[in-house]
Amino acid sequence: MKPNHLFKKLFAVSVAAGISISLLGCGSAPIKSVTFRGDNHHSGVYETKGVPKLNQLKWKFKAEHAVNSSPIVVDGTVYVGSHDGNVYAIDTASGQNKWTFKTASKVGASPTIFGEILYIGSDDGNLYALNTDSGAEVWRFATSGSIYSAATYYQGTLFTTSTDGHLYAINSESVTESWRFKSGGAIYSSPAFHHGMIYFGSHDGYLYAVDAGTGQEKWRFKTNGPIFSSPAVHGDSIYFGSEDGNLYAVNMKTGQEKWKVSALAAVSTSPAVTDTHVFFGSQDGKLYAVDSATGEVVWKYKTHDWVSSSPAVNDGLVYFASYDRHLYVLDIESGKRQWKFRTDGRIYSSPFIDNGTVYFGSFDNHLYAIE
Repeated sequence: MKPNHLFKKLFAVSVAAGISISLLGCGSAPIKSVTFRGDNHHSGVYETKGVPKLNQLKWKFKAEHAVNSSPIVVDGTVYVGSHDGNVYAIDTASGQNKWTFKTASKVGASPTIFGEILYIGSDDGNLYALNTDSGAEVWRFATSGSIYSAATYYQGTLFTTSTDGHLYAINSESVTESWRFKSGGAIYSSPAFHHGMIYFGSHDGYLYAVDAGTGQEKWRFKTNGPIFSSPAVHGDSIYFGSEDGNLYAVNMKTGQEKWKVSALAAVSTSPAVTDTHVFFGSQDGKLYAVDSATGEVVWKYKTHDWVSSSPAVNDGLVYFASYDRHLYVLDIESGKRQWKFRTDGRIYSSPFIDNGTVYFGSFDNHLYAIE
């Protein structure tokens, strides 16, 4: 298969790991690896100081259009995309812009960082590699569709999906295509990685398990609707939602259904998973907490509009947002609300928690930092 790429290669990194903080060999400095949902498993669990009590709006940063991209934070900088076509790097202390990179279309995808390189897709069809310090373009890789998903980085390979229906494996050093896998529909789901396998959903209604080394399909699982949800991996299970209104738990080795729980509308959010609970939102306006082993509903919390923002778990609390313009924080055991914060627009962006601050974007063109 001929590679499909366009690149301007100034330099690249070629060593990677599949966890949030990893070591580059004996005696080496730590290498930061941060992605959508916190890690390559998309657990949605953040081991950091959270915001158990609302103190204040720390700052808000104004973009030129909606901020639907989900931010990530590394070393005092928050990185996020916007529908204005820009990727922004913003100082976490002051809310001041450090740099801006312009793409040719909307940026709804969320960034991934490994080392000194940020990877992010755009509606223009390109996956961009940018220097985290300067925002300078390192290279770009062209697909035939739009990229709404976050890339996954492991051992020198980037895995990204596109609305052209393909999962791509890209060598980050040579910026060439290692392989591509064709699904039966557009792909919005961000690929999760675990033990040499890639898991993602497609608009064709299937969840796919693909060998990360060869691009060969291991199994596929059929739902009754398109899949926008990005799967989460925990234990021996894959958890994900479908537009058919169900959240599924599937055995990662066999692709067999373990259980499913039905909401009253589409489940496009990506679940957050702990040892005991799975949390997910639905277009029925509710956030659900279910038993991770059985799928039994433990509690549900009703908002006033769609819940398309994926939940984040931290220190006994779950953070999520709604199209009703609010960010909510609930106790994970009882579902009791601890606090909420109102913006001036619908919220699609998923919260990222870091060092006593929660970050998220809004349709009101702002990125918020709440402490």
